[in-house]
Amino acid sequence: MDILVTGPGTPIKGAHLQISGSKSESNRLLVLQALFPEVSLHNVSDSDDVFAMKDGLNTSGSQVDVHHAGTTMRFLTAYYAARPDNEIRLTGSFRMKERPIKILVEALRSLGAQISYLEKEGYPPLQITGCELTGSEVSLPADVSSQYISALILIAPSLPNGLVLTLTGEITSRPYIEMTLQLLSRLSIPFSFEGNEIRIEPVQKVNPVEMAVESDWSSASYFYSIIALSEPGSSIILDSYREDSLQGDRAVASIYEALGVHTAFGKGSIRLTKKEGVLPSGLNLDLRDTPDLAQTIAVTCFGLGIGCELSGLHTLRIKETDRLEALRVELGKLGAAFSITEDELDLQPSIHSGDVVSIATYHDHRMAMAFAPLAIRFPIRIKDAGVVSKSYPAFWKDLGKLGFST
Repeated sequence: MDILVTGPGTPIKGAHLQISGSKSESNRLLVLQALFPEVSLHNVSDSDDVFAMKDGLNTSGSQVDVHHAGTTMRFLTAYYAARPDNEIRLTGSFRMKERPIKILVEALRSLGAQISYLEKEGYPPLQITGCELTGSEVSLPADVSSQYISALILIAPSLPNGLVLTLTGEITSRPYIEMTLQLLSRLSIPFSFEGNEIRIEPVQKVNPVEMAVESDWSSASYFYSIIALSEPGSSIILDSYREDSLQGDRAVASIYEALGVHTAFGKGSIRLTKKEGVLPSGLNLDLRDTPDLAQTIAVTCFGLGIGCELSGLHTLRIKETDRLEALRVELGKLGAAFSITEDELDLQPSIHSGDVVSIATYHDHRMAMAFAPLAIRFPIRIKDAGVVSKSYPAFWKDLGKLGFST
């Protein structure tokens, strides 16, 4: 589905949206619920990735296809490896078979897991024979993907001897690791995180608890972009957000202050307002803790005609697509002066002038949603617009509520 997106044409005022629960929190809590049925959940994300997780956890068959859901692949690999008497084949899309998983598999094998590769060494699909993991100590690099670490943290309380994880190297996406640990804390599961060592104690069960998933800050970032590109005085209210959020992407609130977007926290909601003021000539940010914001920030800066230098982006190479290369190509279509390295991007102040451009999304939901706010400034065509269902199925509908035409 290709769509032409045009902006509302008038300042956005009085809009009130409810974004569904965080995909990251939902997937972690679903695994914990499967291990500890005493947990009940509310406001779970309605995204494709979360449906893939639910299907994967509840399957009665011998194969699980996670499609494009990378988090689901990593979490289910650990989950099924630790489930005795379970035989499961984990597979996914063509792109999923290109996304490495060797570090996690080797860590699980060191604990006693029985996992084999069915095609290319180090990549899905996997054949897993679940068993009791009696190992209690593992070391793995911390600078590749925090999802490997979170996958091990989630199963750790259910292991007979608990788990001690030693992280080597500089930690990437630390807030996602801390989110996972804080969810354990809310279940009163004992743990410690000191230096580069995470220690998690084993538990048999948890006390009954109801948990509400906070709305997704990554999804909120696109509305920060919309307000940043809008006229002063424009505002949006987003429901079910907390100032003490566990989500690392809550950093979008402070980042966008520099772009003229003020965040006011209310009781269970946030109001985004575009303020008067002079914009900076550019932004210089280290996003190693929040790499999922990179596409949104780069596109916003382009739309504002300012530059940005973003670093700490090496994990973007192994996402749904190579996001650095995808940004270089698609912003280049719009006339951006844009360069990339293995873990950085550099956007020089640029202005789009010309015909409507079609933006390819590369099966990547964040490409579609990051570029859509540019419609505030000029019409833009988004290819394969339905890809947003991976994390935010109601995205185009919610843009319609703001006066966008699609």
